[in-house]
Amino acid sequence: MKKTTLLLLTFFAVAGFAQSKSTGVMTLNNGNPITANFTLNNNTSTVTLVLTGPSDRWFGLGIGVVDGFNMQNGDVLVYTTSVSDRNFIGTQAPAVDAVQSWTTVSNTVAGTIRTLTLTRSLTNTDPNDFQLPYATTNSISIGGARAGSTTTTIGGHASAGFASGTFTTLDVEDFSLNASAVYPNPSTGNFRVKSKTTLDRINIYSQTGAFMKTVEGDLGANELEINVEELPKGVYLIELQNASDKSWKKIIIN
Repeated sequence: MKKTTLLLLTFFAVAGFAQSKSTGVMTLNNGNPITANFTLNNNTSTVTLVLTGPSDRWFGLGIGVVDGFNMQNGDVLVYTTSVSDRNFIGTQAPAVDAVQSWTTVSNTVAGTIRTLTLTRSLTNTDPNDFQLPYATTNSISIGGARAGSTTTTIGGHASAGFASGTFTTLDVEDFSLNASAVYPNPSTGNFRVKSKTTLDRINIYSQTGAFMKTVEGDLGANELEINVEELPKGVYLIELQNASDKSWKKIIIN
């Protein structure tokens, strides 16, 4: 009976994880690149968007637009000094939606690139939002715009291109802590750990197993920045933890 129960729990866990699909990274342009990665989760009825763009100017992402669209209508996200949910109204600055559907989970800058992790419900009642019902959303098209010079004030812009992507169902491994990325590695002592699932804490140990440091994540965080510049150069083991999973990675400090 216990074995049967365990098998059933395993089956339902796998089935639950299988209820997610992703476009992978779609790249719009060179120069000041804009990329977008949409992940739909049928269990939580949410979409997570990892959006990158230039760190020194405003940029926008049209969602569900067609190639060659003239910005007369359509859903758009714009980053100035924060994210705003807007809609195209022609060549004017996109109008701000009455309801701001997207929540910013993280906003980080590395060199010239800003990375935003955003989330919202798959579907809602806002007529300006592009709807993403899980069962019928199999592909998506996006277009981009960015300021031609360093400014956070929406105005004249350059096209950042067009791209389309197909959603692919994700495996269980895609959502385990074992799939987390540690970068840069080797590191000078300042590095990041990024996961596709929640990342509650990271414990750092020496190669001999001596505990060195713990870094706690914010609620719902999937990326943590680690600074261990005070530690001697060498190889360290990092233990990734959340409420249901644990994984080990190796980092070289030089």
